[in-house]
Amino acid sequence: MITKTIDDNSISVMPEDSDDLLNLRRIINEGDRIVGDTTRVIKLEKDYARPDKGERIRVRIALNVEKISLDDVLDRLRIGGTILESSNESVPHGSHHSFILKVNDGITITKKKWSPIEKNLIESNNKQVGFVLVAIDTGDCGIARLKGTHLEFIPNIYSGSGGKRYKTNFNIEKFFEQIQQALFSIAKETDTIIIFGPGETKKRFSNFILKSQNAQKYKIQIAEGIDSGGEDGIYTFTKSQAMKEIMSESKLAKVSSIIDEIMLRANKKSRKFTMGFEETLKANQFGAVELLVFSDKAIQTNDEKKVIELLNDAESKGVKTYSVDSSTDIGLRVTGLGGIVSLLRYAVEA
Repeated sequence: MITKTIDDNSISVMPEDSDDLLNLRRIINEGDRIVGDTTRVIKLEKDYARPDKGERIRVRIALNVEKISLDDVLDRLRIGGTILESSNESVPHGSHHSFILKVNDGITITKKKWSPIEKNLIESNNKQVGFVLVAIDTGDCGIARLKGTHLEFIPNIYSGSGGKRYKTNFNIEKFFEQIQQALFSIAKETDTIIIFGPGETKKRFSNFILKSQNAQKYKIQIAEGIDSGGEDGIYTFTKSQAMKEIMSESKLAKVSSIIDEIMLRANKKSRKFTMGFEETLKANQFGAVELLVFSDKAIQTNDEKKVIELLNDAESKGVKTYSVDSSTDIGLRVTGLGGIVSLLRYAVEA
């Protein structure tokens, strides 16, 4: 999340991914003031204009928040309320409007007082390190950027080396050039680039990009033990032990370890874990929750407001919470376990 503090009460924000939108859902409350750009239909008053026809214009408004909800799960945030100010006199104050906030949309949030949890949530994703994953073979290459637990893919790149007519004129350096161009278009300067795949192609590609001046901006690592390239190779890596070792401080590795520990405790018949909303809510009421992981299913299948209240209450008690989505195997595993799970400090009686 890109943030800029205006004063003690106002912070401008721009969400960069679905995690940021979820954090904003947990931050923005009824009674807050939101300023942002939106569109509004203005009725035409010209001669001969159809009475039901209007013109959609772009306008900046200030909104007193009355209702907020995640729209289409985690892809958009709907913020409804009463218009306090507008940049166009045709937009009446006191009328109702809804912002649809998406990734890369900017707004300014003004509160009477920011709580420590709200400030922590607005800054939390800024501390996350990004990784660009490159799964390369002689035939194809998959590239995805991982931030938090969200994977953003670009289309597979194919070398054209398959088939007899290509064998005599196949130039692997041209294939590498295509990959390098795509790689540097998605990578950010603080990212770590991790290259893996079968055979020696990964090492040849690593040596190739190290010759580039752009490569100096990134930390580049080679991972062993992944025997497939393309998109399949990316998914294989995110489930592997190599991922946990190389990216041990990443959010994905931490969440993966939490899920593994839950499954271990379940196999040992331990009661020091929860699965599902009701179990986790009860454990949190007792102050027993240590670590909590949730997916979009927790919000889809339960009362959204109650889920948000649980997450914020848990965090106020010192619980570390992690959100995951269906772009990774970890997100699908959490969804399969009821959408919300936790590790407990001590068992809670059923």
